[in-house]
Amino acid sequence: MRSHYCGQVTSHVLEQQVTICGWVHHRRDHGGVIFIDLRDREGWVQIVFNPENTENFKQANQVRNEYVLQVTGKVRRRPAGTENKVLLTGEVEVLAEKLIILNTSDPLPFSIDEYVTVSEEVRLKYRYLDLRRPEMQMRFQLRAKATNLIQNYFDEHGFLPIETPILTRATPEGARDYLVPSRTQPGHFFALPQSPQLFKQLLMVAGMERYYQIARCFRDEDLRADRQPEFTQLDLEATFIDEEFIYQLMEGLMCRLFKEILKIEIPSKFLRMTYQEAMHRFGSDKPDLRIPLELVDISECVKHVAFHVFAHPANDPESRVAALCIPGGGNLLSRKEIDDYTDFVKQFKAKGLAYIKVNDLGKGLEGLQSPILKFLTKEAVEAILKTTKAKTGDIIFFGADKTKIVNESLGALRLKIGHDLKLIQTGWRFLWIVDFPMFEYDENEKAWVPLNHPFTAPREEMLEELEKNPGACISRAYDLVLNGTELGGGSIRIHDQSLQEKIFNLLGMSKEQAYSKFGFLLDALRYGCPPMGGLAFGLDRLMMLLSGANSIREVIAFPKTQNASCLMTGAPSDVEEKQLKELNILIKNK
Repeated sequence: MRSHYCGQVTSHVLEQQVTICGWVHHRRDHGGVIFIDLRDREGWVQIVFNPENTENFKQANQVRNEYVLQVTGKVRRRPAGTENKVLLTGEVEVLAEKLIILNTSDPLPFSIDEYVTVSEEVRLKYRYLDLRRPEMQMRFQLRAKATNLIQNYFDEHGFLPIETPILTRATPEGARDYLVPSRTQPGHFFALPQSPQLFKQLLMVAGMERYYQIARCFRDEDLRADRQPEFTQLDLEATFIDEEFIYQLMEGLMCRLFKEILKIEIPSKFLRMTYQEAMHRFGSDKPDLRIPLELVDISECVKHVAFHVFAHPANDPESRVAALCIPGGGNLLSRKEIDDYTDFVKQFKAKGLAYIKVNDLGKGLEGLQSPILKFLTKEAVEAILKTTKAKTGDIIFFGADKTKIVNESLGALRLKIGHDLKLIQTGWRFLWIVDFPMFEYDENEKAWVPLNHPFTAPREEMLEELEKNPGACISRAYDLVLNGTELGGGSIRIHDQSLQEKIFNLLGMSKEQAYSKFGFLLDALRYGCPPMGGLAFGLDRLMMLLSGANSIREVIAFPKTQNASCLMTGAPSDVEEKQLKELNILIKNK
């Protein structure tokens, strides 16, 4: 039906006859001559309808936005002074010789124009229209190009693309499973995979050596801007490797993606930082290094003050007192804004937000302003100013509580202030976070839980700590972070059956429970399982960053809303009683 895409009609095809198809982007009637901008996924081109061609002109007069057309005509240069240098097709136009209206369109609920702001609810309800918008077309073309580059890269490195099951068994991996009832085995359920984790480990046992997959995954969890109930991840696993192999492999992939897609050269080796250092300096295990603010520990400065709010956590090994110095913040932030930040940190269980304004550093205590100064000694204040490197005009915020609360509250405050005061520097800051703890203690469950997943190997020198002091055990896990977004993570896996059983036991599973849930894995580890490791990262998150979108919903064709529903199709929906009976399901309270 077409000889060219609209976006391909450039000066290279001058004086040639072309046939193009697409949607009417704009229609203009200028003194008896009708101009139509015809759009397809490759761009748009201007078409001219002269009244001399009576039949064509009559039809063009009936055309409205989003009508679907087929146009045949001759390519000519636009008259001097009417060129559109923004468009690739802006030097030419098509003089229409034949017009066929392939379909009409009702008036749209919103304009297909990249400059028109439309509510997300409306966009998701009419997603098929939203996807016509040029900016959305560009995002999905970028995604297709990136996916192709990824596949080629792993093919070059000897990885095999292998599909793993979508219907599998329910296994605890930190989030809720989506369950699928079995019709043929009443009372039993499949689960949609949260990740291909166990299957890719079994592929390594099977001797596949190197595996990758652009995998669909499902998690029934509360949603945020970077979360969806179904999402796509790059999943990979390899045998006879160590962490360094993964680092170099992924750094090479990112360098290629950024060079090919954004035409940007990024460093070939990424910064590495331990989990402990990241939490200590930034209060987060995915710090945005574009923000030039850091948490500074001042516990030593206030251990002996009479101010109990500071002194008690300063002397508690499970707590900390930290400061966040904002350069120029004393002049920039009003009292109301400081109060708003105080309310902000309370959502992270912080009891409040103490501060000191440095009005004039040269005047000593007289040049400071704060409601807590009367509780601190001169020596303590001087030590705080020295440790934080505060200057005239700065403001220092403080957190004093359990380490987890201080890190979370000040870490979030660092991000918020960085955005509010526009402190974010330009560029792409990749970071490997390494040396994660193996376990964290769940106060509600009164049990150890894996920080990553129970198949992550501990560092070899930590094996003796497993039973004596699980909290001190360091894992061989790693995360890749970009501009404050966790792209993904992975680890070197446990390949020894006795060690895997020991980990399950430490997590409170009896041998019977472990075999009930993971017997197929434990059995596989008995038959010559090689050392292995891998990684998975969110393709949607990476595409969000590469395309400059604010949410992964912008780079997923048909995403769900915050409450995991599809406004376009009405899913999830009711099903007929007949279907429920076939599945042996009874809904008690509808």
